[in-house]
Parts: sequence; C-alpha cells; structure tokens
Amino acid sequence: MPICKLILKAQKPSNIPQNPQSLGEHIRKRRLEQNLFQKDVARIIGVEETSIYNWEKNLSTPSIKYIPKIIEFLGYNPEIFSQKTWGEKLIYYRKIHGLSQKQMAQKLNLDQTTLRRCERDERNPRKKTLIKLFNLFVPN
Repeated sequence: MPICKLILKAQKPSNIPQNPQSLGEHIRKRRLEQNLFQKDVARIIGVEETSIYNWEKNLSTPSIKYIPKIIEFLGYNPEIFSQKTWGEKLIYYRKIHGLSQKQMAQKLNLDQTTLRRCERDERNPRKKTLIKLFNLFVPN
C-alpha cells in the first residue's frame, strides 16, 4: 500500500462575533480582538474564569456590581442607546453605576417599591422625581 504525505492548509475560521447582540458576545469580541484568554478578562473584571465563560455562552448574565468594570474593559457601553422608557433609563443608570435598587432608591430619596414600579414602567415618576432623574442623567 503506497504511503503519501498530504498536508492540508486552510485559514482557521474566525470565532469573533461580527455583530454582537448580548453583553457576553460583546465581551467575547473584545477579548478575542485583544488576544486575551478568559482568565485574563476574569482578572481584569475581578471574577472567576467560569463567570466569563458563562457570560460569553449566554448561560448567565453579570451581576450589576460588575457592569462598570465590564464597560471599562469594553471601552464602551453596548446598551448606550437602547433605552426608550423611563424604566429602561433608570435600569441603565443603575447598571452603569453598579447600584442596587435599594442604593438607587436611597440616592433618589424614594421608596424601593416605588423605584421598582417605575423601572417596570408600572408607574410614571412624579414631577419632583423627574427633576431628580433629570439631574442624574444630565449633570451640571
């Protein structure tokens, strides 16, 4: 039986997401563009390597306290223009500042239940709350 030496060459397909939709896909794209391992990103953000894996595979989402570090790692906020309602805007603000509902309610001098209802768009903010919100979103 003849033996032949055959070498196949092909370019490795790119696994970099071209149009990332989820936060995990944004993290994966940035990581691969920077030639980093998941353990490197985990160290940068301050989480376990398995967290990065789970986020990238959309098996879980990051805790709100890690969002500021993730935005810093990405160099941008992927959710920047996606909020339309007051509730979405409130959640967005909380996320980028790493605030819990309780912390945000205290910052606005609101009851936590009221804030929760505003975030769910079950209730529109009152005039004095709107003024506080405006001052949060558009600082002097």
